[in-house]
This record gives sequence, structure tokens and C-alpha cells, in this order.
Amino acid sequence: MLAAMTDTHSFPHLLAPLDLGFCTLPNRVLMGSMHTGLEDHARDFGKLAEYFAARARGGAGLMVTGGFSPNIAGWLKPFSSRLSSRWQAAPHRRITESVHAAGGRICLQILHAGRYGFHPLSVAPSAIKSPITPFTPRALSDGGIERTIRAFVRCAKLAQDAGYDGVEIMGSEGYLINQFLAERSNQRRDRWGGSVENRMRFPIEIVHRTREAVGRDFIIIHRLSMLDLVDRAQAWDEIVALAKQVEAAGATLINTGIGWHEARVPTIVTSVPRAAFTWVTRRMKETLRIPLITTNRINLPAVAEEVLARGDADMVSMARPFLADPDWVAKARGGRAALINPCIACNQACLDHVFENKRASCLMNPRACFETELVDAPVVQKKRFAVIGAGPAGLACATTLAQRGHAVALYEQSNEIGGQFNLAKRIPGKEEYAEPMRYWGNLLDELGVDVRLGKRADAAILQKGNFDAVIIATGVTPRDPRIPGQDHPMVVGYRDAIAGDRHLGKRVAIVGAGGIGFDVAEFLTQDAPSPTTDIARWTREWGVDATLERRGGLEKPNPEPSSREVWLLQRTAGRPGNWRPLPSLVLLWIGGLTAVPVLALMLPQSQAPAPAKAESASLSSGTSQNAGASAADPSDSRGAQSSASRSSDRKPVTSSKTSVTTTPRVMTTTASSSTSSRSTSRPAPSSTKPSTSTSAPSTTTTTTPWINITILPNGHTKTFPPPHR
Repeated sequence: MLAAMTDTHSFPHLLAPLDLGFCTLPNRVLMGSMHTGLEDHARDFGKLAEYFAARARGGAGLMVTGGFSPNIAGWLKPFSSRLSSRWQAAPHRRITESVHAAGGRICLQILHAGRYGFHPLSVAPSAIKSPITPFTPRALSDGGIERTIRAFVRCAKLAQDAGYDGVEIMGSEGYLINQFLAERSNQRRDRWGGSVENRMRFPIEIVHRTREAVGRDFIIIHRLSMLDLVDRAQAWDEIVALAKQVEAAGATLINTGIGWHEARVPTIVTSVPRAAFTWVTRRMKETLRIPLITTNRINLPAVAEEVLARGDADMVSMARPFLADPDWVAKARGGRAALINPCIACNQACLDHVFENKRASCLMNPRACFETELVDAPVVQKKRFAVIGAGPAGLACATTLAQRGHAVALYEQSNEIGGQFNLAKRIPGKEEYAEPMRYWGNLLDELGVDVRLGKRADAAILQKGNFDAVIIATGVTPRDPRIPGQDHPMVVGYRDAIAGDRHLGKRVAIVGAGGIGFDVAEFLTQDAPSPTTDIARWTREWGVDATLERRGGLEKPNPEPSSREVWLLQRTAGRPGNWRPLPSLVLLWIGGLTAVPVLALMLPQSQAPAPAKAESASLSSGTSQNAGASAADPSDSRGAQSSASRSSDRKPVTSSKTSVTTTPRVMTTTASSSTSSRSTSRPAPSSTKPSTSTSAPSTTTTTTPWINITILPNGHTKTFPPPHR
């Protein structure tokens, strides 16, 4: 059993109190703002109250809610969270009282979406549409700007009246305040635009007037964009000047904001190195007196302690790690850091859910945001359970049963726990997927689960165990696409490819641009260790200016070359990953490729494929043993694919009418072009920011027409008409 004791020696900086003058925070941990989907309707505030109370009990020093708009024009979407009147403030009492009863403190975030608002009433400094929303905003008049400032102040005062300990003014990530600061979105020539001083006026007035309204003993956090990561943005000296003005205007704390939402550089996905941007906060800390908060990809106490110990910041902000484990701080403080359920930055159940208008949760902790509904109460009658399979599902089942008081035996026929997570952790950029195995292994020991590795559970073993119930959690079996010739020696499954059980050559073709297709491509084109393990390499690859000499913090990206050439094909034209189940199959054209060692076949499980037509030899009749190979897709669900396939968090992406290319190491064609193309260019940073989901690190994609092709003995191809859909 792991010791349960107070342990301030392991993390002295992290667990040290922070004196704000009028109050003292118990530690240096801020639970950062994150929209959960519970903020939009007061009827859900009971659930939201318990969500925050659980994290207050878990020891978070200070918490920030998801964003609330100060007026209708600032909505993120129609009828989303807003605080602009007294009748809207009253229900918030349920949240603040629950948090205070649990011994915590909480701030409300004031967020005006500006041109990021997904509705026709959006406003901005100038009538310039953002690349990630369909609506062109209305340019605010001088009077409209004054009314908006008053709306921010009114929202802060209402938050104070509702019992909040403070507010966070959202001034980063490309929202309204940030839009005023950058030439790319502010082309005004009045007192609110043009010169640097005029563009700064809006946030300074908001902070100054807010402080006047709420008094001295109220926390004001200003979220300051310290690294815009878009072009025609702020210069570093302008950001420093603004920070000083915000400090003088009355801010209590300044929180770090990294990247606009439309930026092409990933900032929070799993391929981003841990604590990748704390160096920016450290540069700012040299110029200010008030405490600074740093953020992004800080997920474990050891990481946070190192950041604080070297003086990068005064506090660390984490949002998703508190979804994964509400007791994050309590476990660090109690000598149980090894039992912290880790955030792996996958975004599949948090941000992806929010973008789909679903309630957020967590892939590692399904109880997140469901605290009042998924209650794992101790059992009255203890039973004996056998759980077969020690993948993520089996591990979650076994540990939950044991936590409730049952006796559990966990059978796994391989010699390690983790299931397909053991493949995922081998993908460059997904090294974080090793953390759950560390956590689950420690938790199994803590709970006394009987783990039987290398043991295949058969009927005799289960009968001998005298179990009350047996739970099958053996995962999925890769779907057999039944393509003629898939048994050719050149064909290899994705498991063998990733596990390294088969030697793969220098020219590789993969069919299927879903999550696993992207992962296989990344695995084949990026040597270990990946840039994710090295902040300096990662910033060079993505073109982040570590000197802060260039506006927006951007320079020319420098992706690392690969010794392989990879073709990643998808069955339909369009964006990579935007597929739908179809009732037939496609064979990859490899005529003319004399050494293509991998053909990856990735088809949806829900559609049984019809046999491919063939008027001559099938795939198996190819004469070259190195002509190609195959990796069959496991049975990814459509939901998982919709999350996974949108990701492009790995490499800079360029797009054209005929190709989609993410790195110069992958060659591509599309349905409208049969030629291969290569690209080393980077798109304008104003292009749409990739999805945050990281199930599929992006590499390069080839989309092909929906056709059936077979390889003939002479190396030529035979094309058949597209099947009926």
C-alpha cells in the first residue's frame, strides 16, 4: 500500500501558500477555466456545483469557471453561458456556496467571444471574419465599445454579488480583447485602433474600471496572450507594455495565454511537450511584480514542481488534469502522487464533446462532470468478480469494482497490462499514453486486485475460481476486410507494424486515413525519440520563435526529414479523415511502385465489405515480394473516428485543390489528381487551427476515387466501375 501522509517535501514549491495581500491561497495550483457544457443552463448548476466542490475538496488552490459572456453579442453560441443580469446571478449562489463549504475558492471567467462567436450577432473591432467561424462580425461603434466595457464591469460585479472570490478576464486565445490588440483583426483608425497605445486601451479600461467597481479585496486575474502564434499579431515589447499597464490598472494575477484558436501551431494536444511554453511566462516574470501563472501541458506534480522551482512562474494552471483526477492536489500533498489519474491530453471526451454540444467528460475518468449521476458507492454485499482482459476497459472495470469493495481477479493473456494503449504509446507524439499504465499498475497494487498476467482464462479456470460473475473485456479484433490477396507475404497488420515484428522498407503505402492510419504513418516517418520529448526540437519543427523577436512568435517551421516515403490513402475525396462507411472496398494502386512494403487497409467495422471484382490476378499475384503490405484497421467505432480523424496536431499542413500534404516526407494524391505531390511549404498562420483531438497525429493524406483496382502479373492495373453506394 502506498503511504497516505502529508508530503510537502516532495513538492515544496507547488504546495507553498501564495499571499495575495487580502487573502492567501493554500498552494500554487490554479484549476484553469474549461467549458463543460453545464454552464449554459441554470438547471445544470447543481451538477456544476458538485463538479467544482469535488475539486475544492481535492485541494485546488483556486478555480476558474468556464467562460460566461457579459452580453448577448459576446455569446460563444446562441443561448450559451451569460451573466448580465441579477436574475442570472442568483443561481450561481449554488456553485459558490458549494465550493466555499468544501473549503475552496472560485473565480468566474468573463469571456466575450468577439468574432469567434458562432452566431450572427457577433461583434469585433473591425468587420473581419475569422477563419474558423462562418459569420462576419459587426464592427463595434465607439459607443458600442463603451457599452461592452460596462458589460464586463457589470458581469464582474454580479459575480461578486453571487459569492465568487474573483473573476478572470479572458484577454487571450483570440477572443474579443485579443482581437483589439492585433492588426490582423483591428483596423480601426479611432482611439481604439491604429497605434499600439490605442489598441491597448480596451483591455486596460476593462481592468481599471472593474477594479473600481469591485474594490480591493477581490481577485482579478487577467488572461494575457503572451504568444499569439498568428501573423500580424503583437510584438513582444507590446505584450510587455500591456502587462505593465494591466498590473497598474489593478490586476491581482496575470495568467498566461498561448496561441489564438485559429493558429496552426498546436498548443494543448498530446504531441505538445510537457510544460512547452513556460519559458514565455518566465520572460514576462522578469518585468512584473504581481504573481504570474503559467499553463499548457502541465499534468503531473513533478512537472509542476520543476516549473515553479526554476522560477518560470508563481503558479501553475491546469484544467484537463482536474477532469482526470479531482483529487490531484490532495494526492500530491498526501504522498500519493503515484495514484494520480493522468491527463493524456487526448481531448476526446472533453473538448471534442464540447465542440459537438455534448457535456464534457474525460477518457480517463468518465465520472468527470457526471459526479451526481455516476456514484460509485461502497457495496453492501461483497462479491467475487473475474475480469478478462487488462486493456483500458478491463482495468477501469477491475479497479472500480475493487474500489467499491468487491474481490477481483484480472486475467490478461499477454505479459503486460494496457492493451492497445501499449501500441498507442509507441506512436511519436503519444508518449503520454504510457502514463495510464503507470497509474493503473499502482492502483491495482493499492486495491489488492489479483492480477494474473500471461494467463489465458478458460472455462476450467473460471469455474475453479468460484466467481459470482465474469466480465469479458477482451477488446476488439481487427476486422478482416476480405480483400483478395491480403494473405500475400508483403501484407502486414497495423499491430505488427507498430510493434516492430516485421521489417518495413523505405517506401510505404497505407490505405485508410482514419485514426490508426495517421498513427501508422507517424510511426513510420518519425524516428524515436520524437520532438515531443524535447521542447527545443519541437519549437523548431513548428516554427515557434523562442527569441520572441518576431511578431506573433512565429518563424519558418523546420520539420525533421524522414528516410521513408509514405503514401496515406483514403477512399473518398475531401479532407483527410472525413470518411463515411461505404458498402464496398478499395485496393490500393501500387503499379509502378517497385518497393512499397506496407499497404494498410482500414475499413469501418459496421459495413461488411463486398468481395472486390477481379477479371485477372488478385493482389496475391503481384510478382514483387516488396510490392506492398497491409495493416487491417481494428474495429474503430464511427464516434472514435470522428474524433480521431479530424486531428492534425503533428505537422504543418498545406492544402490545395488536388492534394493534402502535412510534411515533405509523405507523398499524396487526391480523387481529382492521379499524380503525387510533395510539399515543404507552410500555410499562412491565419489558416484554421487543427482540431484539438489527438487520436490521430497528422501526417499526410492521399484520397482516391471509390474504385476497385487489382494488380496484374505484368505490374499494370485494371480499373472497374465504381460500385453503387
